[in-house]
Amino acid sequence: MKNLRGRRFNMISYLPNLNPPDGGDYDAAIIGCGVSGANIARRLSAYQIRTVVLEKAADVSFGTSKSNSGIVHGGFHHNKKYLKARLEIQGSLMFDQLHRELDFPFKRCGIIVAALHEDEMKAVEQLYFQGVENGVIGIEICSRERILELEPKLNYDVVGGLYAPGGGMIEPYRFVFALVESAMKNGVHLFTNFKVEAAGRDEGAGLWTVQSADGRKIRSRYVINSSGLFADEVSRIFGGEEFSIKARKGEYYLMDKQTRARPGRVVFPVPTALSKGMLVIPTVEGTVLVGPTADNTENKYDYGTTTNRLEQILDSGKNMIPSLSRNDVITSFAGLRPFLEEDFYIEASKKAPAFVQVAGIQSPGLTASPAIGEYVKDLLKGIGLELTEKSAWDPYVEVRPRTREISPFQLDELIAQDPAWGNMVCRCEKVSEAEIVQAIRQGHYTLDGIKYFTRSQMGRCQGGFCTYKIIKIIMRETGLSWDEVSKHGDASRLLEAEL
Repeated sequence: MKNLRGRRFNMISYLPNLNPPDGGDYDAAIIGCGVSGANIARRLSAYQIRTVVLEKAADVSFGTSKSNSGIVHGGFHHNKKYLKARLEIQGSLMFDQLHRELDFPFKRCGIIVAALHEDEMKAVEQLYFQGVENGVIGIEICSRERILELEPKLNYDVVGGLYAPGGGMIEPYRFVFALVESAMKNGVHLFTNFKVEAAGRDEGAGLWTVQSADGRKIRSRYVINSSGLFADEVSRIFGGEEFSIKARKGEYYLMDKQTRARPGRVVFPVPTALSKGMLVIPTVEGTVLVGPTADNTENKYDYGTTTNRLEQILDSGKNMIPSLSRNDVITSFAGLRPFLEEDFYIEASKKAPAFVQVAGIQSPGLTASPAIGEYVKDLLKGIGLELTEKSAWDPYVEVRPRTREISPFQLDELIAQDPAWGNMVCRCEKVSEAEIVQAIRQGHYTLDGIKYFTRSQMGRCQGGFCTYKIIKIIMRETGLSWDEVSKHGDASRLLEAEL
């Protein structure tokens, strides 16, 4: 990357902990910075150890974590005999405090499971008793009248259902960004564009040497494999357990904020053996998400959408919320979830020393992720990592103003300090030039990084009017030339010729 004003812009460049020189030794190295890796990093940042995160993408949260349903689950879908159920229940209870500390969008709106046929009520009863056994607070079986009272936009053919008031919604990428900012503020280092290619262990020194595809190296006493879809490949590199991660693709429709079909709560159908079904989700920032599908794919880079599956999504969503309309659709997309077994695979490796596996983190991985951080911390302590708390650990990140959230009087005050607050770059989402600049100075120099940080390009026009303006600001602020600006990293150049 080019230098500007003496600083190297990459990820969160204003902090001194980004991409330090080779040769540093660490106590813990985390491979992968999705929601699990970010929670582990932040948890370890509270201790007097040297921690580094190795992320193969140009920014954090660019894998599975960027394209999921954004739900904090209700704790009733899985039996507590499974680790994922226990971590889901624990993790859900942690979000209120994390929200206060990290300033990411989060709301407990509640979750509904809608039964459209009498025979589905038997499955609803099983979910209810499972939720009660799991200790879910406030869960209830609902009559037709009660479920329609909770969500009037449901299909009038609904016969009853389940209500879990503790469920909610979250903006997953902003959650990851905040976790990483907090971790780095407390001393964690981050290497981006660091694709792990080789590893070796010096048993005498008790150190792993980890090498990236471009030749960079770090050494660490302990390594945590939190690499999502590629955890099986990373395990092989370290001589760990042999397993195979399968990709399960979920396609979604995203609907405009102005849709009349927006429910007040997350709406689930009665689940099947394969998945929790097609959901209707009132996202925390105001849009409506419908999906996902659940299709196994051999290609871990298959993010394509198909007309047939999208038609099924809309039909399924309209079955629960009849007012859903194709006219409100602003985009479609797909996410990939790592599937290994029925449960999470989180344990110290039995084959590779000082190596912890965090694999197969599918749904409810986002909800469970804060508890995964705690669980992995305890695993590391159990295999010998000495952990002493930092007396000066600071859990809070800076609260930043956002144009769409503040009053006109507050905006006038900001414009008086910096006129860039008055220049609306993204009119759909009300994102100012000042916020774009702030994102870039945080190190988010790709269009996707800026999109996830600010919500620019996420509105009705999907970047049709603001992308060009954002590219110009990136070039001005970073010194990048037009042919270096990318969507999500080096392999995604946007412009092919200069006019």
